[in-house]
Amino acid sequence: MTTRLIALLALSLALAAGGAGAETGGEQPLATASAYGISVFVPGQSGASAAGASAPGGTATGAADAFVYPGDGSIVRTGALSSSVSARASAAPAAQAVTDVLSGSLFNGEVTWDSAAGRAKSDSSGTDAGGSAVFGLVILGQALEAGQNQRYPLADWGSLVTLEQSVEVSGTPGSARDSRASVTALHVTLTAEHAGLPAGTEITIGHGEAATSVPAPEPVVTPSPPPQQRAPTTTTTPTKTKARAKPAGPAAAPRAKKAKRPKLPNSSEPPATLPGLRNPLIRPLPTDIDAPLSPNGYVFPVFGTSAFSDTYGAARASTGWHHGEDIFGPLGMPILAVADGTVFSVGWNNVGGFRFWLRDRQGNQFYYAHLSAFSPLAVNGNEVRAGQVIGFMGNTGEAQTTPYHLHFEIHPVALLPLGYDGVVSPYRYLIAWRRLEDVSLSAASAGRSWAPPVPARTQAPRPGAFLLGASDISSASGLDPGSLQRALVAPAAAEGDGALLPSG
Repeated sequence: MTTRLIALLALSLALAAGGAGAETGGEQPLATASAYGISVFVPGQSGASAAGASAPGGTATGAADAFVYPGDGSIVRTGALSSSVSARASAAPAAQAVTDVLSGSLFNGEVTWDSAAGRAKSDSSGTDAGGSAVFGLVILGQALEAGQNQRYPLADWGSLVTLEQSVEVSGTPGSARDSRASVTALHVTLTAEHAGLPAGTEITIGHGEAATSVPAPEPVVTPSPPPQQRAPTTTTTPTKTKARAKPAGPAAAPRAKKAKRPKLPNSSEPPATLPGLRNPLIRPLPTDIDAPLSPNGYVFPVFGTSAFSDTYGAARASTGWHHGEDIFGPLGMPILAVADGTVFSVGWNNVGGFRFWLRDRQGNQFYYAHLSAFSPLAVNGNEVRAGQVIGFMGNTGEAQTTPYHLHFEIHPVALLPLGYDGVVSPYRYLIAWRRLEDVSLSAASAGRSWAPPVPARTQAPRPGAFLLGASDISSASGLDPGSLQRALVAPAAAEGDGALLPSG
């Protein structure tokens, strides 16, 4: 299957080159990229695929909330999938492909993984598949590391290759240069019939490829200098200027200085503003959310059940590489200030969609992107406290076809001189901040963390935990596991009477 994809890509480049030559009379720079989340190829059957995107020029995205094959998910079952590609055919052509597949299972759990990412790029800075990774891989019950082009046997019925990748570069300086990078995070091939699928079946997960072609530069012809001409001589007569005397009178009173407004930080994000969008969506501020400070002074930026993995540094079509982490959750989930500080750069960005920045008291800056709406606290220069709701989760900007998530970045004050690239991986910070005691769940019944608050006049108890039953297991022996099990199922009258102690 990989060979067929390579052949198709090479053919598309050749056809494009031929068309450009026929139209312009010479070769033109080319760039193409493609990606998909998953593909199932079954000989003699239709198969299936999801989250596909291709870009012979410009950008394209593809996404799916989940994928199952067949309908019962017995062969393949995954969580969210997303792909993004970008290709620019210019004097310096560039192509990038990005794909992510969260949590998956093959053959009813014989192969599982937490996240699989494919990254491929080709541009003037280099051609590679850096940033591709597979986390939490378990094959036939054994946890394994996903190495580059690492092959694992699947009993006697197939094989699995992790991070299957190739990089091809041809040409020398001064001549035509063709480059191509291809990667597949997981590639399963059946060598014998298994789970009802015939030999020759292929399942590819997290595939991306990017290719560029730069024609040989045209020879430079240096034109002959024109014959020198004698410049005409001109005579200039100096003019005299009389200085005007200042009129006598009282000295002018000094101007009163205007009070200076506090200066907000300058955001270092890529300049991708959308003109004319002056009134962002505003949602009422929830009043039932309480997120006190953790011992370290910061709180988790999302209120409610969410999921994230470590994708910092992975290739991205628009910004070159992933400057933060994506935290996935339902549409409209409240987004919190992670610390006391100042909100700035509230509004729209073509890449980040509805976004804002937050600067804490130490000068560190935090970037939030892809929101669906803002709360009334999202005002430039507004002072907010940790845990207050600033916005709501969405997928605006370049994430409009991906699952709902918050893109979150950390820009330490010491790295601000580096501009937008002055970031650190948020993953270990998010893990540390995600503490149960940081967020009160008093109003989060049934997962509705933004449900209306309980009225103060109500006589009903506040939501909480209730004891429905109990068993006395104090008489069970810790040396006899069977006695503990018997204690848990024994009738109430038999509890605590010593009958559960082992005889002798």
